[in-house]
Amino acid sequence: MQSQSAILRPDTILYIYYIEGILPAHTPVATEDFIGNWVEDDFSFLFFRKPARKTVETILSNYPTLKLLDEYEMSYEQWQGGIVEPVRVGRFLLNPPWIKASPEENELAITLDSGVVFGNGAHQTTQDCLEAIDIACAGKKVATVLDLGSGTGVLALAAAKLGCEKILAVDYNFLACRTAKTNIHLNGLDDSVLVINGKAEEHTGVATDLLVANIHYDVMKELVRTEGFLRQKWFILSGLLRSEAEKISEFLSTQPVLILKRWNRDNIWHTILGITQE
Repeated sequence: MQSQSAILRPDTILYIYYIEGILPAHTPVATEDFIGNWVEDDFSFLFFRKPARKTVETILSNYPTLKLLDEYEMSYEQWQGGIVEPVRVGRFLLNPPWIKASPEENELAITLDSGVVFGNGAHQTTQDCLEAIDIACAGKKVATVLDLGSGTGVLALAAAKLGCEKILAVDYNFLACRTAKTNIHLNGLDDSVLVINGKAEEHTGVATDLLVANIHYDVMKELVRTEGFLRQKWFILSGLLRSEAEKISEFLSTQPVLILKRWNRDNIWHTILGITQE
């Protein structure tokens, strides 16, 4: 699908079409007002800057198995769940494109355009992962990073800002990959971060200094069982609810790994930092 033509601002009105079924990612959409297609499970959400009911109906006429379920009109901030503003997490300053808060001494500023993808830095798991990345990189020995379920690319960007030289960011969602590429370019880090569209559990084969996975449990439980998982020196596992974190921890207890720290946010979201010992 075509690239996002302009940055979405807080007052941008989104026109969202909720579709049952998966619309192929590269389906052409003949209007400059098209923002993107977010696929979640067996549903698609088409985003536009202007009403596009006829355009959507034309697209769906080519896919008889797809069905328009509903349509919504809301502001960009409503979609993002509140005011989008600079977020400070440890040494990181995450700035939306339309606000450039000045970094304080020793702060690392990142420009983050979330588009219509969730991941502006406000979620607890993102913040815990940022703290964990800072810990892992403190010794200046992390040069290569594998960011699985990269979303907007915020964690890959943080690693690059800390001096990591080569980072591979992987996401199964095409729109997330496109958004991450936009953010990499906004931060001038094209030479450090490569984004690819693919399944997280299929990309652990190459050994890296740090694996970061802020991802669904259904993917995580397969990821930690891949042969390549133990080739990663450090690992950060997040996006886990309490029971899920316990299951992952139970499995890790049978592996040659050492858990260095665990984060527990309100006994809901959990993050694990560890190293392999093979």
